[in-house]
Amino acid sequence: MGHLTKRRFAAAIAAATALTTLVACGGSDSEAETAKEITFWTPQTTPQRVAAQEKVAARFTEKSGIKVKVVPLSETDQQQSLATGAASGDVPDVMLHSSTTTAAWRSQGLLNTKAAEEVVEELGADTFNANAVKAFSLDGKVGAVPSDGWVHLLVYRKDLLQAANVKVPTNLEEVAKAATAMKATGVTGIALGTQSGTASGTEGVYSTFQSAGCQLVREGTVTIDSPECTRAAEQFKILRDSSTQGDFDVTSARAAYLAGKASMLLFSTHILDELAGLDPANPATCPQCKTDPAFLSKNSGFITVLDRNHPAQYGATLGYGIPEGANTAGAKEFIKYMLEEGYSDTLASATEGRIPLRNGTKADPDAYLDAWGKLGVGPDAKSSVAELYGPEMVIQIRDGMNAVGLWGMGTKDSPLAGAVTAQGVLAQFLERLYAGDPPAQVTKAMAEQVKKVQAEL
Repeated sequence: MGHLTKRRFAAAIAAATALTTLVACGGSDSEAETAKEITFWTPQTTPQRVAAQEKVAARFTEKSGIKVKVVPLSETDQQQSLATGAASGDVPDVMLHSSTTTAAWRSQGLLNTKAAEEVVEELGADTFNANAVKAFSLDGKVGAVPSDGWVHLLVYRKDLLQAANVKVPTNLEEVAKAATAMKATGVTGIALGTQSGTASGTEGVYSTFQSAGCQLVREGTVTIDSPECTRAAEQFKILRDSSTQGDFDVTSARAAYLAGKASMLLFSTHILDELAGLDPANPATCPQCKTDPAFLSKNSGFITVLDRNHPAQYGATLGYGIPEGANTAGAKEFIKYMLEEGYSDTLASATEGRIPLRNGTKADPDAYLDAWGKLGVGPDAKSSVAELYGPEMVIQIRDGMNAVGLWGMGTKDSPLAGAVTAQGVLAQFLERLYAGDPPAQVTKAMAEQVKKVQAEL
């Protein structure tokens, strides 16, 4: 089956569900009358993605009569602008943002959580990824409406591991052993973000530590110096030392795997099109790729949940928030459209990085997930995930998204976890780990710094 075009996707979803008539829900007639124009902030800021979102917004306007001003704004800029706008009463009506930002805004009283709860209830809470709902909630109450996200994958060269008689790992300790064994064959064991004090280092730490059962904080008590976290730090150093090319950032880690110089890679689902040679900006350059650009996609395996005993993958979850003071009726109508009729084109703007957090409808629980698997990936959207990697890969990615469990999510510790992430606290201590400081000493230092952040909140 060929991949679905955006229009065919929309038709498939329309057939799968009886779409709710779009009316201003939960507001009075006077509120509906004022909902003639809304402003939508989006962190999807590349020209291609902005254009795709504007097309969806235009179709929403045709259906509802409500005009939409699409404003591309990075999440950092959103945070600054919302704080300023809230003071003056000038706020957007809808904001697409991460769950960690939701926690911060919620703690500051900037979000209309009642409106978000109503949207989730009307669409059906059980039609969403349960972990995503938790990520955007506090005390069981939703703060923003889950939309889409991505998850870290552990990609491995099936051919190289088989030739070296190395088993596919199933937990962090086994990954470290496999990486060390593969380095002995002359390639980097695993490429991942390891640069000290950087965002890529933060991602590397979070991804590996979480999958090992390490927790940053539990019910207000900082636990990054726990035995689980200390063991994770030990394994992280082994992973870092498996490199034959020094420390990696996100870009260089990807390049190493695409060049055939690494046997494993820790990366987001954005890698899926690049492995298949579908992204000219990031071509596969391995020796075999010269004659077969899809060589890596054919010879790579994927782990979407590293440790089934600790299903806590690193990833990103985006959701729609409604600020206090926003045009609530129009905002709710827009969000519902974006998660029903407009969901297809929204996800198709960057398929490999926008995995649905609403898997389906009450009538067809996997409708949106199944259709996502048939959307084209890469700049030209020539092939789908199902075509490139098989329908089982769609299920694997669903399981990975279902396992995304960021530190503090859904708890009162979420503002602290968000602040620690924003400040890149943990990655600041990687150089000490690399220099030979005992892992227990390093995680103790991490804990002390996290407590300082906690005291400042």
